[in-house]
Amino acid sequence: MDKESAMSTGTGTQCGGIDVSKDRLDVGIWPSGETFSDSNDAAGRKRLAQRLVKLNLRIVVLESTGRLEVPMALELQELGIPCRIVNPRQVRDFARATGRLAKTDRIDALVLAHFADAMGVEPKALPDAARRELRALVIRRAQLIEAKLAEENRLQGELVKDVRKSLKASIVWLERQIAALDRNLDRTIKGHPEFRALSEVVQSVPGVGPQTARMIAASLPELGTLTRQKIAALVGIAPLNHDSGKVQGRRFCWGGRAEVRCALYMAALVAARHNPVIRALYVRLRAKGKAAKVALVACMRKLLTILNAMVRDGAPWRQTSPAATA
Repeated sequence: MDKESAMSTGTGTQCGGIDVSKDRLDVGIWPSGETFSDSNDAAGRKRLAQRLVKLNLRIVVLESTGRLEVPMALELQELGIPCRIVNPRQVRDFARATGRLAKTDRIDALVLAHFADAMGVEPKALPDAARRELRALVIRRAQLIEAKLAEENRLQGELVKDVRKSLKASIVWLERQIAALDRNLDRTIKGHPEFRALSEVVQSVPGVGPQTARMIAASLPELGTLTRQKIAALVGIAPLNHDSGKVQGRRFCWGGRAEVRCALYMAALVAARHNPVIRALYVRLRAKGKAAKVALVACMRKLLTILNAMVRDGAPWRQTSPAATA
């Protein structure tokens, strides 16, 4: 049985939850209430996965905890145990809704298992090794850019000579690291047929550059496989109602993949000036009295719709294409 099949064949009636910390893994089983734990190292993860195989669970869920959960999820996936990494905010909201205000590692593990059962959480395979590597490189580059900006801001207001010298040396080092990462990212994209094809298609759109293309390849593998409404909701740029009774509230965007949203925002800024289709939308909305930020979010949504259609069809940018006018 291949991994994709194994990830969708949980036949048990019970669900598992794993609370991940730096040194320990706590497991809860719902609805039996059984709990157990092991060390968060290679041997402990292997023992835990082998024990979970015997329980024949429908699914095992883990919270997203800054990548600490990934090794355990990979161990589960390797043994064909259906699993999924879930949003911790949703789990905490569920815990409050069910009256669980106390918080311990074992309680959290049981809450995760109960959440999986009550919400009918379905398994989802982790990205393959190539996409995980690409995402790690893209995220690291973003971290270095942020660090460089912080050092440059400190330099502007610094008067002490030795401190200025230290800041300048730090900025030079960061620039070298960023350049090295850029070369690595270019090799990674060019060396992977899927990433290379995706990058070429999305960069044919005026306003979309290599950084946006890299982020999309790394963090939005669903592009081209979902409807425009679903892909907008996934990224977090679909407006949500805030109405109650006679009160008509403002629409808000909420949730989604922040790193992709940030990349699309920068792309939309450029496209609002240099892409005829996006610029026409921006000008029209501003003429109607829409705030600049509201108009830009609409441009992001339009740009994402275009990219989604282009990747779906494998077609490069054409201003008169259905994707550009949808």
